[in-house]
Amino acid sequence: MSVLFATRKRARSVVDSDKRDGVVVEGYIKGHKDESRTTTSIAESFESLGINSWLVKKCSQIGMTTPTTVQQHCIPAILDGRNVLGVAQTGSGKTAAFALPILHSLSMDPYGPFAVILTPTRELAFQIADQMNIFGTFTGVRCAVIVGGMDMLEQKMKLQQQPHIIIATPGRLHDHLMHPDAPNLSLVKFLVLDEADRLLEQSFKSDLTFVLGKLPPAENRQTLYFTATLTEELNQVAGSDSFRFDGTALIKTRDALEQYYLFFPQQIKMTYLMYLLLSLTPQVEETNRQKQRYSKHSAKSLEKTLKSLEATAQAAKSVIVFVSKCQTCELIGEVTRELGLNCVTLHSIMSQSRRLAALGKFTSGLAPILISTDVASRGLDIPTVDVVIQFDLPRVASTYIHRVGRACRTGGRGRSISLVTQHDIALLQHLEAHVGKKMDNYEVFAKEEQVLKLLNDVSVATRCAKLKLYERGFEDKVRERKARRSKQYGRLSDQKSHLAIE
Repeated sequence: MSVLFATRKRARSVVDSDKRDGVVVEGYIKGHKDESRTTTSIAESFESLGINSWLVKKCSQIGMTTPTTVQQHCIPAILDGRNVLGVAQTGSGKTAAFALPILHSLSMDPYGPFAVILTPTRELAFQIADQMNIFGTFTGVRCAVIVGGMDMLEQKMKLQQQPHIIIATPGRLHDHLMHPDAPNLSLVKFLVLDEADRLLEQSFKSDLTFVLGKLPPAENRQTLYFTATLTEELNQVAGSDSFRFDGTALIKTRDALEQYYLFFPQQIKMTYLMYLLLSLTPQVEETNRQKQRYSKHSAKSLEKTLKSLEATAQAAKSVIVFVSKCQTCELIGEVTRELGLNCVTLHSIMSQSRRLAALGKFTSGLAPILISTDVASRGLDIPTVDVVIQFDLPRVASTYIHRVGRACRTGGRGRSISLVTQHDIALLQHLEAHVGKKMDNYEVFAKEEQVLKLLNDVSVATRCAKLKLYERGFEDKVRERKARRSKQYGRLSDQKSHLAIE
């Protein structure tokens, strides 16, 4: 794969100086073996970046008046024909940083396929396509989203129409490229790896290697890597010749984020979560009680219990609950609905149509609570969230950063609440050490005597939720998925020697 990713040799120095605006800024990339410095100018407007006037006009129409830092540094480098490694936090404008220069170049030489954009998740692919279509309104750009969970025949027809831009997950694009009448990608000018660190993970490497083999040689295309996390593997793959921008410097949480923890026994974890959701979203709870949307078996009991709860926490308009497993995600979703709250779930076992519908309801405000696995922790363009709840603490500190970053994306204040049992103390201490900040105790907003008033109602709701999942055959779906994954990893193991990055 190292050969496929090899960067183009160039005459220019590793230190690139451009005084277009008379201002020089140096960005330091830590961890790179050459410890190279890249220097570029700061453009204070989209017009000064060098993109076409119609793109500048479109940016203005949708409220983008000033380029973000990642856009200021990466767009000129892409327009100069450079390979680029851009590292910036979720919500910093990475998509526009590669979409705008690609559309600029496409307008000068329109043909298809012109660019291939690879993503690790289906939702991110649709999100990128939406932004490409918005930016490319004036050009009639044709985008094809090629991801799993959608009709193969319909996707094949789209590919036969030679779209300008293919946005795909590696596995599904691999499937299409196996066919004799697969699209010809030999003239593709741009390859984009969005969330590049995840695409280099073992589970993607077989498909990624195959797809790269169908593209032009590295010296005949531009390769753009964008990510929120710079790993050593990505650092090596990008090579020393790429223009590099690191807008994160060190992974850290923002000062505007209030970080809390709640400690309690494992046995009442679900009760604590339901208390938080009911106390944080009282306006939603009231609406659903009026509509009788929770189960009738506990209506009177729950009504009485809710009236006795003290309103101690500031209300939230939107909440994300992160969990580690699909089963947990689906169970919490059912329990939440049993207690009258309007929520949606998001995990990998769901069909693509359900996943898109769930995201749409949450981002539009129709469902103020999202229960999700880490598919929503990064990459997806979800508006600012008031509260992030960690039902399951992540094992990797960077995952914690991406999760809680959802709560303060636009500079506002947000809250993160980590649920901690007797089994999670060491993990909590590890996360605190990584972010360099002790979390505050949320107990003042969730007093035990108040929480335990919900114990009976939550127990009943949990039993009902488990019964519903059993009747729907959800456990069967989980087992089928595990079997498919086991078979897939078996194939990957057989090919291991061919996948190593030299």
